[in-house]
Formats: sequence, structure tokens, C-alpha cells
Amino acid sequence: MMNRSARSSNTRLKCHSLLLVAVTGTALVLQGCGIPQLRCALPGPQLPDVFMTSSGMSTDALLPTPSDYGIEEQPEDGKQNTARKVSGLVELASFDDTSNSEADEVVPVDDGAIAPPFPPEPVAEEESTEDDPTMSLEGAGVASLDPQTLNGVNSSFFLWNEFFDDPQLVSLIGLALVGNQELKILNEEIWIANNEVDARSGEYLPFVTLGGGVGIDKASRYTRAGAVEEALEVAPGRSFPDPLPDFLMAANVSWEVDIWRKLRNARDAASFRYLGTRDGQNYIQTRLVAEIAEKYYDLLALDNRMATLDLTIAIQKQSLRIAEVKKANAAGTELAVQRFQAEVRKNESEKLVLQQEIIEVENRINFLLGRYPQPVERRSIDFINLELNPLNVGVPAQLLSNRPDVRQAERELAAAGLDIEVARARFYPSLDITAGLGYQAFNPEYLFVTPEALIYNLAGDLVGPLINKRAIQAEYRSANAKQIQAVYNYQRTVLNAYTEVVNNMSKVQNYGESIESRKQQIQALETSVQVATQLFDAARAEYVEVLLAQREMMEARMVLIDAKRQQLSAVINTYQALGGGAPVAP
Repeated sequence: MMNRSARSSNTRLKCHSLLLVAVTGTALVLQGCGIPQLRCALPGPQLPDVFMTSSGMSTDALLPTPSDYGIEEQPEDGKQNTARKVSGLVELASFDDTSNSEADEVVPVDDGAIAPPFPPEPVAEEESTEDDPTMSLEGAGVASLDPQTLNGVNSSFFLWNEFFDDPQLVSLIGLALVGNQELKILNEEIWIANNEVDARSGEYLPFVTLGGGVGIDKASRYTRAGAVEEALEVAPGRSFPDPLPDFLMAANVSWEVDIWRKLRNARDAASFRYLGTRDGQNYIQTRLVAEIAEKYYDLLALDNRMATLDLTIAIQKQSLRIAEVKKANAAGTELAVQRFQAEVRKNESEKLVLQQEIIEVENRINFLLGRYPQPVERRSIDFINLELNPLNVGVPAQLLSNRPDVRQAERELAAAGLDIEVARARFYPSLDITAGLGYQAFNPEYLFVTPEALIYNLAGDLVGPLINKRAIQAEYRSANAKQIQAVYNYQRTVLNAYTEVVNNMSKVQNYGESIESRKQQIQALETSVQVATQLFDAARAEYVEVLLAQREMMEARMVLIDAKRQQLSAVINTYQALGGGAPVAP
């Protein structure tokens, strides 16, 4: 707020002009203003053209080529994850033009623009449709895809309610997306990031304050101010009031002129982090969808294990009755009866353990849905022959635009580059402009008398660091180190995404072949149980052979169920690793 010191504004302007000359001269003399040299990150590994399974088999022959979808081959220098240093920023060599679409632009792009008051829905950005004709269907190509007509499209383009055709599972996932607490927490993180953009957007605009003040001042008679007031008169024959009231009504303006884009770069960095926070929420959603689907099929597997135990117990009870009849007819011994009885009791005990596992899996699903423990509805199906939609992994370059965690890492890298520019700008002089306009008087009666009661001031400060810039240099070096961290984090994220896809693809393939072999094994074991039971009933086989055949059949069925569960889990995790399950643009 302005006061009587505003009368010395002319003197201040002169001083500031001298300071401007001194600081400007210093900035010209000191080469680079003492800015430390930037360090660069090492380039990451080259992204392969096709996915390779863990057994070394290429999927090139199994997958459609990019030209089948109208996707032009990328130039050789566009296939490698490298980072180019441009004026302290890291510019990524993108694998896919869609990752740099207009939807990825920073929210506030013009001076004076601010982020919307409400954060947009956390949805993935629309992909470019220029090079891929299949992407033009239904707007962005992901709103409604037909698996029969577009069976070669990357599976991540399918919505979760299209990829999973189980109504109960689709209903559970829908409830989770509404009630999951982790998604709600991340939604608040989006609000926080959006508010940070708002705050950064306001820093490079002028700050205007308006207010008034009332005070009273009693100067000593034996001071300069008191002696002057004693000698002066407000009007002929009228001296200053003692004590002296002070009434003020004024507006002040302060503005840091963003001549080096320090404030706007800070705003843009916050905008990238806001978009990265949205991508982070989308990545958590893909994991949530995958975990619910995985737990749902775990329940189906446990149900089948329970059915297998019931069937085994029924067969063993039948053998127990045969043993008891043979004992009653003096054709058998008590040992056979007790062995069959022990086997029945063991499997009945296993049912109780299995029931506990079912309860825990159900409650895990309930927790992910944000509700209290209750039974989870599910279908009774032929679990062993259950098949999900076929997987299509596309080309590795699509991971960069499909996976939210890769997009988040890329935006964090862009924000880190802007942080370097913000730190660099602190080496240069900053220009601050302050101004004030108002009315001041010792009597309210004269407060708005113009121009006698009018006061104003205007000042400009241009100051910059001259001596002891260690703190600024340390901050600049830290920003450089964080940028290198962001580069390596981006490389690690891409490498991890590729590895996840290859591991799960290999798992789907290997477990599928294992299941076919297990089915043939179970057919043989079922026949052996029937034969052993008939021979035991005819007193041509010992009870031990029957027990062994029954136990091997049950164990083989359990292993088959677990292999099927692992295969379904691999399909789900491959869908998630490709970026499937994230929200899409309408």
C-alpha cells in the first residue's frame, strides 16, 4: 500500500536507472552469467521392429505388417529411443507421429491463458488418423471396434467391455471404475496438478491490489518531522493537527516482466505434469481392469478346483463303500477301508482351505470395487475350454502411444527440460515494475480532492545475481540431473513395457501348448481310474493302485486348472501391457 514515501519516487527511478546500467553491464561482461555446462544422458537401447518371444521366435510372421494398415515405415533414425539436447531441453525422437498429436499440447499455450476451472475427464488423447486408415472408424477408431472385421488391430484399441465378453466381469469392472478409492485419490491428484497450472499461469500476469487504510501519527517536537510540522501551516492561521491522522485509498500494481520466459516455462512444465498425472491415472486404471479380470478368473479357477475335489471325493467314497463291502465279505482288510477313509477326509479338509481362498479372492475384488465383503457373482462355465478374444500385439512402436505410463514418462521428461530453462533464467536479470495510484489526506473531508490529495508512484527494478551464485548454480545442476533421471526413466519405462509384452506373449503360447498336453494326460488318467476301480471291484487289483490312480487324476486336473488360470492371466496382462483398459476419447 502506498504511503507518504511515494514522494521520493523520482529519486528511486534515478537509482534504478543506475542499477540497470550496472547490472546490464555486468551481464554483458560475465560470459554466460556463470551458467554451468549441461550434461547429457546416454542413448537408450534400440526398439526392435517386431516383438520376439522368450524362446527366440519372432512374431513377424504371425502379426500383420504396418503396411497392411496403411502405416508407413518409420525411417531408420526414428526407431531408436534417443534424446537430443536443444538449448537445455531434451527432444524425444518419437517412434510414432501419433504421440505428438494436437491432443498432447500443453493446456495453457497463450499468454494470459489459464487452465480450465475443472480438470477434464482423465481420458487418453485422440490418436492421429492421417497414417492409419483403421483409426478413422468411429471417430478415433476405438469407440466401437468389431473383433471379427478388425482382428489384426492392436488389442489395446479395444475397450475393456469389448475385450471381455463376460457380463458379470464387465459389470464388476464398471463398478470398480466408479468406486475404487485409488482412482478417486488419483483424481484429486489431477485436481492438484490442475491447480498448480492455474497458479503458474497467474504468476506472469500483473498483481493488482486495492485497499484503504486509516492511521494516526504523533511526531516528537524535537525531531525533524515534528519541527517541520510545527513551522508549517495547512491553511493561513491553521496548523497541522496534532496528532496527525492519515487516511489512504489506493491501488497498487506489481508485475514481473517475463522477459526470459521463466514464468511461462514454469507454467508449461506444470501443464506437462498435469497431463502426466492424467496418464498416470489412466495407467492405474489399466492395472485395475487387469487385476479385477485376473481375480475374476481366479475365482472361476477356484470354483473348478472345488468341483474337482467334489468329484474326487465322490469317486473315493464309492471306492470306500466297495472296500467296506469287501471287508464285510472277508474279501478285504481294514487297511484298505482306513486308507480310503483318510483320503476322503484329506480332500474334505482341502475343500475348507479352498473355501477360504475363495473368500479372500472375493474380498479382494470387493476391495477393488470399494465395497464391503459380499459374495461375487460369476458364471458357471467350462473353465478349461474358456477362450478370451485373440491377442494382436501390433508393432512395438505403438507402445509409445498406447501405454499411459510411457506417455507419462515422456511428459515428465518434457517438464524436466522446461525446469532447466526456468533454472537458467535465474542467472539473468529480472525486471519488476511496481506502480500505485490513490488518494491520501489527514482529513476525510479532503480525501478525494483532486489533484491535491492525489498520489501516485512508478518504479522499475532490474536486478540480477552478481556475487555468490552458488545456490542458483546448484539449482541449475540439480535440474540438469533431474532431466537426465527423466531420460533414463523414460528409457526404462519403454524397456519394461516391451519386456512385459514379450514375457506375457511367450506365457500365453507356452501355457496353451501345455494345456493341450495336460488334456491328453487327464483323458488317460480318467481311463486308468475307471480300469483300476473295475479291477479292484473284481479283486484283480490292490487298493493302492486305485488310490494312486485317483490321486494322480486329481493332481493332474488341479495342474490343468492352474495352467489355464496362468494362460488367462497372461492374456489379461498382455492386454494391459499393450495399453488396453485405459479410457479413450469419445
